[in-house]
Amino acid sequence: MHSIRWLFSLGLLVSAAFQPAVAEAVNREQLLEQMKAMRPVDLVVLDQGEGAEEYTLGIFAVSGDPADPEIRRFKLWQESADNLVIPTESVNCSREEPLRVTRDTEAIYVRKLNPGGTRRASTREDHLVWWAACHPDLAGQDPSGLSEMARELGYSTELIESQEVLRLPAP
Repeated sequence: MHSIRWLFSLGLLVSAAFQPAVAEAVNREQLLEQMKAMRPVDLVVLDQGEGAEEYTLGIFAVSGDPADPEIRRFKLWQESADNLVIPTESVNCSREEPLRVTRDTEAIYVRKLNPGGTRRASTREDHLVWWAACHPDLAGQDPSGLSEMARELGYSTELIESQEVLRLPAP
């Protein structure tokens, strides 16, 4: 009788161990569907990844700055398989000093860009976001193919790209 109780207890323990994993998989799928359903109507998808690296990068709520016509403010939609982040950012669309300003919990990042010029893989997102905010008709296009368009729009394509990091004070 003791061995039957022991086997029964072991069976309950094993089933309890697997139940959260099944529930988590169902909840994850539901969460992904909820995130997709929550997407804003004016969201423009800039980039997507499939499989294990599933993500969606989009831009929405783009608006100009009343004080400076070269500045655009917007919200990014950074959706991954297990997270959704919606930061507010800005770009400067000027031909002399195009840049993207973003931040995280530790710093503000000012990235000077070279639209249409040589770019690194590490700045691909910066260029996708910049083109979408400054020239919405080109949103989502691969920035590496926009050299001629950049020159037509008056960008030199010869600017030096750099990043300035402004550390935030610790809380």
